[in-house]
Amino acid sequence: MAHVLGIDIGGTGIKGAPVDLDTGKLLADRIKLDTPRPSQPDAVIEVVRQLVSDFSWNGPAGITFPGVVMDGVIRTAANVDKSWIGTDARTEFGKATGLTVNVINDADAAGLAEMKFGAGAGAGQKGTVLLLTLGTGIGSALFIDGTLVPNTEFGHIEIRGKDAEKRAAESVREEHDLSWGKWAGHVDEYLAHMENLLSPKLIIIGGGISRKSDKFLPLLTGLRATVVPAKMLNNAGIIGAAMAAG
Repeated sequence: MAHVLGIDIGGTGIKGAPVDLDTGKLLADRIKLDTPRPSQPDAVIEVVRQLVSDFSWNGPAGITFPGVVMDGVIRTAANVDKSWIGTDARTEFGKATGLTVNVINDADAAGLAEMKFGAGAGAGQKGTVLLLTLGTGIGSALFIDGTLVPNTEFGHIEIRGKDAEKRAAESVREEHDLSWGKWAGHVDEYLAHMENLLSPKLIIIGGGISRKSDKFLPLLTGLRATVVPAKMLNNAGIIGAAMAAG
């Protein structure tokens, strides 16, 4: 039975737990620590080291990052400090923790978890499935016949002259105190745009907001795709990170 520590780095919090890869279940209560401000590499790496220490972990670990990750190197950092760009995160996390480490885009990790254990598991994994995490920003994971197309970053598609995440992320709803109806209109416009580009058969809405899907999913209109909330809720990143390192 494979057990891997999953750590999910977000714009506001860094959370982790050991994961059973056979079942997708967390093996202990997850621990969440605040993302440092500013979120520079040394500060974030220290929080990750602390999480590893808290679990007394000495096996493999998977770590998510909110940006494009190529061969362990960070290429974009929209919602954390820009000094991450160009950092060999896999090497740095490995040095700090003493563990064998894998680093993956955060939404890609959430997508892996949902496709195996969550809302995408019953889809037969044929055709195009799009997962979108609505949080501090918007993360995306695209699957074609069950295969991940990594680092899509569709939150940065331009709508009305702005990055889509500046209109449809959950943080925008909170910051501008938008009603559920008003915010759902922004999400609806964004999803319609993505549907026109990709024609997915299934759209999975993840991130913490998936807990409140009854407040806005019924307000979406005119989409051809089936739109469902993520089932793994906020644990998807932890589970998918572990899967990518397993």
